[in-house]
This record gives sequence, C-alpha cells and structure tokens, in this order.
Amino acid sequence: MFVLLDGIADDIWIVLTLFIFVWIFGWAKDNLGSAKLAVLFALIIVYLTFYSYPFLVWLLVAFFLLQTLGKDFISEINPFGGDQLR
Repeated sequence: MFVLLDGIADDIWIVLTLFIFVWIFGWAKDNLGSAKLAVLFALIIVYLTFYSYPFLVWLLVAFFLLQTLGKDFISEINPFGGDQLR
C-alpha cells in the first residue's frame, strides 16, 4: 500500500516539475526573446525550486489554484469595498 502511494507521489512530483518547467519556459521565451536563454533560465529556476526549496512548489500550487478557482470567490467577498478586484 505504501509503495503504491510512494509511486503516486513520485509521479505527481514529476508532473509538477514538467508543468512548472513548461510554464516558466513559455514565460521566459516571451520575455527574454531567446529560446536557449529561456531553457537555461527555466532549468535554473526549476532546479532551485524543486531540489533546493521544495516547499515553494506547494506554495506555487496553492497560488495557481487560488488564481484559477478562487478568483470568483475572492471577488464576491471583496473585504476592501469598492471596485479594486475588477
């Protein structure tokens, strides 16, 4: 049972690594203009994120989920009043 969960956790970790690498590569390619420089930049960021500071991965996942799923919820709450979130 634990071997299966360990395998699933490894698969999720690989998927997150690839997803974040492609996301950073796409952003870097648009902003840096060079594909080779974008690959180097994305590799450095992914290495630092996943191997040096792995807790940042879960912060990125939480931020991504909040941005995609929680945008409507946050705009309904609007604790500051006014129209800041639109």
